[in-house]
Amino acid sequence: MNSRKKLNVNGRTKIARQRTDGARDKTIRWLGDEALKRFLKLKPPSYVPNKEEVLHDIRKTVGGAILDPTDKISDVLDDNDFVSIVLESDRPNPQLSRAEIKYVPEQIPGGKFQLPDEYLFLDGNSLSTDDLLQLGKGRFKIKLTKEAEDQVDKARQMVDEIVRENRVVYGITTGFGKFARTVIDPLKLKELQENLIRSHAAGVGKALTPQNTRMLLALRINVLAKGYSGIRLGTLKQLIDAFNASCLSWVPEQGSVGASGDLAPLAHLALGMMGEGRMWSPATGWGEAKYVLESHNLTPITLSAKEGLALINGTQLITSIGAEAVERAGIIARQGDVVAALSLEVLKGTSRAFDSDVQNIRPHKGQALVARRLRSLLHSETYPSEIAQSHRFCNRVQDAYTLRCCPQVHGIVHDTIEFVRGIITTEMNSGTDNPIVFAERKETVSAGNFHGEYPAKALDYLAIGIHELASMTYSELPAFLIKEGGLNSGFMISHVTSAALVSENKTLCHPASVDSLSTSAGTEDHVSMGGFAARKALQVVRNVEKVIAIELLAACQAIEFLRPLKTTFPLEEVYKVVRSVVSPLDKDRYMSPDILAVTSLLKEEKIWNAAKFHMENYHSSQAVETRVFSPSTYTFGGDRPSASESLQEDKKSKRKVSEGKILPPPGTKRSKKSSFQ
Repeated sequence: MNSRKKLNVNGRTKIARQRTDGARDKTIRWLGDEALKRFLKLKPPSYVPNKEEVLHDIRKTVGGAILDPTDKISDVLDDNDFVSIVLESDRPNPQLSRAEIKYVPEQIPGGKFQLPDEYLFLDGNSLSTDDLLQLGKGRFKIKLTKEAEDQVDKARQMVDEIVRENRVVYGITTGFGKFARTVIDPLKLKELQENLIRSHAAGVGKALTPQNTRMLLALRINVLAKGYSGIRLGTLKQLIDAFNASCLSWVPEQGSVGASGDLAPLAHLALGMMGEGRMWSPATGWGEAKYVLESHNLTPITLSAKEGLALINGTQLITSIGAEAVERAGIIARQGDVVAALSLEVLKGTSRAFDSDVQNIRPHKGQALVARRLRSLLHSETYPSEIAQSHRFCNRVQDAYTLRCCPQVHGIVHDTIEFVRGIITTEMNSGTDNPIVFAERKETVSAGNFHGEYPAKALDYLAIGIHELASMTYSELPAFLIKEGGLNSGFMISHVTSAALVSENKTLCHPASVDSLSTSAGTEDHVSMGGFAARKALQVVRNVEKVIAIELLAACQAIEFLRPLKTTFPLEEVYKVVRSVVSPLDKDRYMSPDILAVTSLLKEEKIWNAAKFHMENYHSSQAVETRVFSPSTYTFGGDRPSASESLQEDKKSKRKVSEGKILPPPGTKRSKKSSFQ
């Protein structure tokens, strides 16, 4: 039997393995004692003894359930279960912190992570931001294309040739940075590369999540697969094996200035692969890297010439976090259009400003796209709205900017996202090493592809762009959207929360990339600060998701005040999706779960999916663009028409489409006919 034990000491997890015949008939207490003996015998480098170790409790690693020491192993554990042994020494000094025993749980909620069966082939040239996000979520394992393997081999042959001929080449036979002119003894080239990783693993802060670490590792594999780094194919395949087993190094998120690449985070990533530092897998939880690798029948990598440098030069922290930020920005932005339509509906606005002719004379791509979406969701012959009909003869001249200017404001957000996605996608498939190995030219070139300015500037731009979705707020509805106001506070503090997030975003939108500090004794004299640009861009997106969730909750609550009237069919479908997780607010209740539930709907794109088909159906079936009545249409021509005159005028305004052109209504002078969108 293979019984595997996980030991947690002073917050650091250790893995041990022992083969013992008949162990299943022994008790959980015996298993804990054996794990402790094994650990003390191995004495991992990070262990600092301070007193006699005593078991506090024994838990299942997946789920954290505390096991009864008197139970038989065969009764409570499966053959390959992992257990966590928590020691009395895990109790911190009560004068410095809370006295509870420290236990580090697994990072996958409920232990439900399943390794995928499908593979995504990487060649270093064709990875998309969505591909990377799916790799981060554990939807695919990785394989290299045959072409990528051949290119990696060719570059490695050139590095081996440089070493054999004892040529002086930066990073291969010399030191790094300020030590670029220091030639290294050929017998110490392996030590040179290992020292590089150890010395550069100096990051701080909380660890990246498993998803972000998977993305970071996958992106580093993709860049190495281009074949310009000089890594051995065997070493690269060891990284792929670790990815496929979801063995993920502890990578702190702070420490990169984004100049010679994300040196500190990538060094931590490589350190775990060397069997040093900490590592995590869904099966083992956190542990000493060498034990986690051993538990998955993997061996630590050993570095040869150039390989340490190949593992840490590049912008993969910036770009992997940036890829998540831009993908989530796209998801919330298109759903923000749907939520905006619902907000306009409950605020009794008009869709007149979304007329295709208006967009045609200011033909920005994003503006036209948003207006087109809004028209498909609001009152039309395809999707009539009782709410819209109820206020068709109101005396409002025009809507507030947050309603009327939605295509203009949301439009530039969509255009920003597309621009940033292009920059990030190019960066993801770029060679960012130094020196670059050109096997075909038989030459190495020291250059600046590791500099993070491109993704840093783009992600600062993304933060500024996506923030604007959360700053569009306006209401003329009953105070705090609740009956018996005073007795009930309703959405009072939800609005305050929204305001707090918007204000926080304003600070986060200050560009990180406008700063630069000279580092590495002046050899890195200009840096991008891209690591922070990426992290804060992602935080801005997270905040926007929550603000849009609060807006959606408020819009659905507002519909309750307009019942029994119904909105358009697609917006009613959106309402149903929200009501599937959150009931109407009849009286005050705990609101945070509601906000989190609707935020999850948005992150899972359920709001978009509820409306998407109906939007497509509108554009395929609506032969006439419904031009709704608006008082402002007649302000140039005298008194407002009567209700009966308005009805006739409204019918006339539903203009027929002929040969792709919209015929202007009678009595309107226009110099050109405009194309229908």
